[in-house]
Amino acid sequence: MGIPKILFLKTQARDELYKLIDTHYKPMPKKEDGSIDPYAHGLADNDIDALRHAYVSGVYTMEYGETTAEMLGRLNELTSNSRAVEENSTENMDLWNNAAGRSYGKIAKSRKELFDFLLKAMKEGELITEPSDSRKYKGEKIIKRVPKNFVIKIKENESGANILFYDFTDQIVMTKEQFLSNIKSGMYNNYSYKTVDGIEIPISKRDRFKFNNLG
Repeated sequence: MGIPKILFLKTQARDELYKLIDTHYKPMPKKEDGSIDPYAHGLADNDIDALRHAYVSGVYTMEYGETTAEMLGRLNELTSNSRAVEENSTENMDLWNNAAGRSYGKIAKSRKELFDFLLKAMKEGELITEPSDSRKYKGEKIIKRVPKNFVIKIKENESGANILFYDFTDQIVMTKEQFLSNIKSGMYNNYSYKTVDGIEIPISKRDRFKFNNLG
């Protein structure tokens, strides 16, 4: 099966975006060898930051659907940006732009088209480009804590059945058969399974996550 796309998609989308920005919007900071420096000073809480959140969220939407993209966006904020949890203005900016990215990810037919949509949206003031913006995101907030071995579905088959799952804590991708086996062996105490028409289906036990896509 190779390395699952979800394990490197965030970084891939970020680097892809920075090249698009450098070519079509404005010069990005460079290293001595001329390549773009993704860790350069000045890439946070501004237009670049806004485009990054929106673009990555849009790419997740194109690859895995809107619900999974929303979930991954808020889970990623928890692990990679503790500042967003501590500062409501930055949290609001990130969630606002994530939501914008998902909306365009649903209609974009290519990643270049997604970028074009978002660049236009940013120039027209649709994205939030500084934390002091007074507009407020009305959806679910960033998750403050996630239980160990939190699992989401990331792929369905043509009939809509969940067939691929992602353990966000340990960054493990599992087939349905692997996940069911791990549930039965006691590795995932927050999950169980039910049988529908003779087919076993992994499900989440009752929890506090409204967005949990395993029920």
